Amino acid sequence: MLRADPRNPRALALRGRLEPLLPPLPQDLVLVLGGDGHMLSVIHELGPAYTYLGLNCGRVGFLLNEPEPMDELLERLQRRAWGVHEMPRLVASCGDRVLGHALNDIYLERDSGQTAHLRICVDGGEVVERMVCDGVIVSTALGSTAYALAAGGPAVHFGLNVLQLTPIAPHKPRLPTIVLPEGKRIDIYVDHPEKRPVRAVADGRDLELVEQVQIALAPERVRLAFFEGHDPTRALIGKLLEG
Repeated sequence: MLRADPRNPRALALRGRLEPLLPPLPQDLVLVLGGDGHMLSVIHELGPAYTYLGLNCGRVGFLLNEPEPMDELLERLQRRAWGVHEMPRLVASCGDRVLGHALNDIYLERDSGQTAHLRICVDGGEVVERMVCDGVIVSTALGSTAYALAAGGPAVHFGLNVLQLTPIAPHKPRLPTIVLPEGKRIDIYVDHPEKRPVRAVADGRDLELVEQVQIALAPERVRLAFFEGHDPTRALIGKLLEG
């Protein structure tokens, strides 16, 4: 299966050249042409039943492989010269509403000119009674280099199965990023949501007027494929140096 971003001219051009030449591929492989955002969208649409091999036609492309000359690309696809990494996802519910899954992050942010007042619990125990802030980000290790990094959080190697909690512009208390192990559950409650509205966003999909969000690592993982020679540690450090 081949999925190209319909809004990306580079992805559409690559599809036009690649499609007639594609060798037979595994039935559960999705070839994704676009940027990181398109990859997240395709994963959300199709779910964990597939393996996703991305070709970067965007800017950052942290979740994808860099494009190569057509003959080399076809040769790699013919040999099935890729390795597969299983990535954890977040799953979130907002009371009786389901926010869904996220490979990168789920965040809450103020939806008005006022700061958000958030209460944070871990495994049912209150850890922050009230945080005055612009919001909080809960990310996977893979998502730690996205919004969480821009908000001051550390980069975490995606081989670690963790939950990372990063406040957005905290006023009081000035809580630093906290990294929690697999199996933990984070509950975030919105104080005075009618006066200080908050929305929740999961990999770019938003839900307005949330009053509470429960977030944990999902049991099913997503399979990302990278061509042979891909070094995740080098890719992580390279992204940090470029930034």
